[in-house]
Amino acid sequence: MTKLSVNINKIATLRNARGGDRPNVVQAAKDCERFGAQGITVHPRPDERHIRYQDVYDLKPIVTTEFNIEGNPTPDFLKLVKDVKPEQVTLVPDAPDAITSNAGWDTIKHKDFLTDIISEMKSLGIRTSIFVDPLESIIEGAAIVGTDRVELYTEDYARHYHSNRKAAIAPYVKAVVKAQEYGIGLNAGHDLDLDNLKYLKDNLPGLLEVSIGHALICDALYLGLENTIQLYLRQLK
Repeated sequence: MTKLSVNINKIATLRNARGGDRPNVVQAAKDCERFGAQGITVHPRPDERHIRYQDVYDLKPIVTTEFNIEGNPTPDFLKLVKDVKPEQVTLVPDAPDAITSNAGWDTIKHKDFLTDIISEMKSLGIRTSIFVDPLESIIEGAAIVGTDRVELYTEDYARHYHSNRKAAIAPYVKAVVKAQEYGIGLNAGHDLDLDNLKYLKDNLPGLLEVSIGHALICDALYLGLENTIQLYLRQLK
């Protein structure tokens, strides 16, 4: 079964909008795990507009599933990862002012940069995933830089799912075949929801993990967090 890692950034966004500590990010992570989540994802950004660096330190002792830290590998981010030593780090090339992640790595252009960082993460025993577009050349580049996994950027799939889901999934199927040729593990994330998740999972054999935040938290406003997590898990069976 593909694992569900719940991104709790939006919990922190709600907290930060009012100040104080409500909702509590640590308690939310505990509840997500208690309700069935198989991982917790956070994506701290330099301006700390949602998850704060201190949140990451606070979460490390209490996450009992898989802790996945996403972000642009700036010096501050890399120090955080080295301090916390999560099970997985996902490297994302997002600009400091990006509202959300909007592109994957050019693994050819940034080969030396990624190779050095991935080597360092591996030396610390941290599994490394890199955020990529579903392009065969980019997957080949991912193999060269030595990443353990790639996270397929699924925004394009989600955007075209309702108009032509076969065409939307096609480049991802090719990317999966290429990744498996090189023995690279497969994650996926971005704009996945209760409508498009099952089709993605059914058509990408070997998909190890999806990271879902925005849609899941939005659904939880209407359906409740426990029920929502269970609904997402059913799509992954």
